[in-house]
Amino acid sequence: MQYKARKRLAIFVLVIGLPVYIVFAVTVMSWMLNQDIRFPLLVELLIYVALGIGWAFPLKWVFKGIGQRDPNQQSPR
Repeated sequence: MQYKARKRLAIFVLVIGLPVYIVFAVTVMSWMLNQDIRFPLLVELLIYVALGIGWAFPLKWVFKGIGQRDPNQQSPR
């Protein structure tokens, strides 16, 4: 995938995808609480941490190298 396309995809994931994922994760957790499924505090904390980190691993390839210069761009003289 080209650098420019990966950069656009990374911005899309951060601006649109991540907020949607956060709403989904919080909704699922609150639904579980409404169903009288109550986890101990430490287990609930671990679930939130896993949900908070878990989204990044499948998308690591999108963000890798985005903060660097475009490798296809010619250096200015």
